[in-house]
Amino acid sequence: MNGIEKIGEYFLLMGRVFRAPDRWRMFWRQMSKEMEKQGLESILITLIVSVFMGAIMTLQTKLNTENPLLPAYSTGLVTRDCILLEFSSTILCLLLAGKVGSNIASEIGTMRITEQIDAMEIMGVNSANYLILPKIVAFPRTACITFGCIAAVVVVIVFLFQGHMYFKTVGAYQRGQYEVVEGYVENFDPMPYGGHTNESFEINGVYFEYSDYNVTSGYRNTKSHGGVITGDGQYLKIGYVYYNSTYGNIIVYIEELSPPS
Repeated sequence: MNGIEKIGEYFLLMGRVFRAPDRWRMFWRQMSKEMEKQGLESILITLIVSVFMGAIMTLQTKLNTENPLLPAYSTGLVTRDCILLEFSSTILCLLLAGKVGSNIASEIGTMRITEQIDAMEIMGVNSANYLILPKIVAFPRTACITFGCIAAVVVVIVFLFQGHMYFKTVGAYQRGQYEVVEGYVENFDPMPYGGHTNESFEINGVYFEYSDYNVTSGYRNTKSHGGVITGDGQYLKIGYVYYNSTYGNIIVYIEELSPPS
C-alpha cells in the first residue's frame, strides 16, 4: 500500500503544480530567475568540461591511431564524429541534470527545513505551483535559448570561414585569376561509397584532394557520388586556386577534353 500511496501523492502533487498561477506577474518573474539559474549559471562548468573532454578525446585518438596508412585528418574526423554524435549530448545532459537537479533539490530541501514552504501554505499560497511550475516551464525555454545561441555562434563562424573561402576562390574564378593545368589524370585514389576519406589525383604533378564531407567553395563531388572525375587516363583541363596548406588546391573549373592526337 505504501507504493500505491506514494504514487497517489505524486499525482496529487502534479495536480497542484499544473494549475494556472494566482499571480502571473510573479510567475514570469520566477521563471526568469530559474532560466538564469539553469542556463547562464551552467555555461562555465559546461565549457570547462567540454574543453577537457575534447582535448582528451583528441589526444587519445591521436595516440591510438598512429599508422602511416591512416590519413592525417583521421584524428579530427574521429574526434568530431564521436563528440558531436555521441558524447556531447550524453555527457552534457548528465552534467546539467546533476548540476541543475542538485541545485533544485538543495533549494527546495532548505526551504522545507526552514519551514518556508509551511509558511506559504499558511498564507494560502499554492507552494507546489509557485516553486515547481516555473522550473518546469523554464527548462525547455532555457534549452531552446542555449542551443539557439550556440547554433548562432556556429553559423557565424562557418559564415565567416566560408565567406573568406568563397571570396578568395569564386572571386578569383570570376576575375580570371586562377591557375590552369591540363593533362591526364594520374594516381587517382577514389573515396569509397559511404566512406569519409578524401578523393585525390594528380595532373602533371599538381595535386588535388577533395571530399563530399569537407565543405568548400570549389569542386568536391567524388566519383562514388556521381563526380565527373572517374579514374586515371582522363584528359582534363582544370582551373584551381591555392587556398592554404590544409585545403590545398581548390578546383574552380573542370573541362573534359579529347586527348591530343
